[in-house]
Amino acid sequence: MRLIWGNVAEVVHQRDGVSELQVTVDGRTGQARAICYPNLTGSVAVGERVLLNTTAVDWQLGTGGSHFVVARAQGADLRDDNTAVQFEADMPDAGSEETDDVRAGHLMKLRYTPHQLNVLSVEAQESPHHKVMENRDSLEGVPVVCCGLHSQVPIVAAAIKKAMPDLTVGYVMDDAAALVLPLSKVLADATQAGLIDCTVSTGQAFGGDIEAINLYSGLIAAVHIGACDVVITGIGPGLAGTGTPFGHGGVAQGEAINAVASLGGNPVMCLRMSQADSRSRHLGISHHSQTALARVALAPATVALPHMADNCSVRELVDEQLDALPNTVGHQAFQFDATLFDVADLRDVVVNTMGRDFAQDPIFYEAAAAAGTAAAMMAMMEPVPENEAETEEQTAIAGAGTAATAARNDATAGHTCAGSSCASPCASRQKD
Repeated sequence: MRLIWGNVAEVVHQRDGVSELQVTVDGRTGQARAICYPNLTGSVAVGERVLLNTTAVDWQLGTGGSHFVVARAQGADLRDDNTAVQFEADMPDAGSEETDDVRAGHLMKLRYTPHQLNVLSVEAQESPHHKVMENRDSLEGVPVVCCGLHSQVPIVAAAIKKAMPDLTVGYVMDDAAALVLPLSKVLADATQAGLIDCTVSTGQAFGGDIEAINLYSGLIAAVHIGACDVVITGIGPGLAGTGTPFGHGGVAQGEAINAVASLGGNPVMCLRMSQADSRSRHLGISHHSQTALARVALAPATVALPHMADNCSVRELVDEQLDALPNTVGHQAFQFDATLFDVADLRDVVVNTMGRDFAQDPIFYEAAAAAGTAAAMMAMMEPVPENEAETEEQTAIAGAGTAATAARNDATAGHTCAGSSCASPCASRQKD
């Protein structure tokens, strides 16, 4: 870790939980970007001396080109007794009878690091939601879209709101990438635009409307505390990738499918797809998504494939990938027969994937929109009792024996839209 002192030259932008700065770094010329998290260091002002973590930038890693403020020379915001606090709530003295102060909370995140902070977790005894969390252990069939990249989240949300504007949409962030939820400008913009109604940060991640101890608890909280009709889960900004089968953040997508299924929800796989990536392992269906589906997921998910025109450059590649993909758990796939994504659906939220916009990589956006539309369809459907569920031919993702599977009563089994509010017709994906 490389730590260097510097000075705050400009506070460029502030939003809840994060400040974007321009700083000068001792011994270096010019200015650089830096991120400050006031909950960890206190608020900063122009001219302050700050200790900067420059490690990722110096290694030229994909962190957005920003340093991070570790500490301020004058310390955090001080109280009269010269102790520093990070929250407005008064913190009880050690050993006092006020150790159940509900305003502060006692769950530590970033545990056993110099920046560990206390939050009020939704499950804790001092939480007003403790009783609900104590008595809820099921998602009760709520569809959950499992994303592999953070940039998919607003696109999925936009598709859900387009199909059914009245649905309440939540985002549950795991801790497989960025740990500070407010770091995401695109998420802040999506929330401001009304695409995301509730945020939950889980594990070591923090900064959501709701804090939860792990992904399972966070999903339960999104449904039973956040009253979400549809949930989107996935990593925050930033993704580790090594080109190896399991050495990447996409593994979390398969783990999310398992979590959703074990809690009685309906997992929907949001495929990471590209027709413009310079890396062959991400062309068509990314190897991240293939690994999540074929090697990590132990429960079946609904996989919505986007419409691909005859002249789509990766159409044949996608067919080959699907034919070769093992499907031992019974994933069910279907393909929309019309395009779904419209940039206007994002409500002026700007979304790029690896620096590419819709015109440069349309299939990425279409795949995310397909997942969101499928989830909205599922949320609108009335559950069918098991003894009345019809059995029909379905196409699984190739290679797992018979394609004839019993239609799940809470999935998009018939591949038809529920009501006139769904934006597009869809058709089963049939394989020869």
